[in-house]
Amino acid sequence: MEHVQNAGTHRIGFLERLVLMTRQLNERNERETIRRKTYRELQSLSDRDLADLGISRSMIPQIAHDAAYGA
Repeated sequence: MEHVQNAGTHRIGFLERLVLMTRQLNERNERETIRRKTYRELQSLSDRDLADLGISRSMIPQIAHDAAYGA
């Protein structure tokens, strides 16, 4: 009987790990979507618009990363 219980516990652990991995992948995909969208939107601005915001083009990759993953 104990063997059956251990097998059930192992299976639940595997399923929990699988759910966690799926959630982590979804979160990563969401963050990458935010990063890409922010990057594209900033790249589409004119140099003057960026200057008005105090942003240079070289800052865009870092700003996009920070928007998705935090500063």
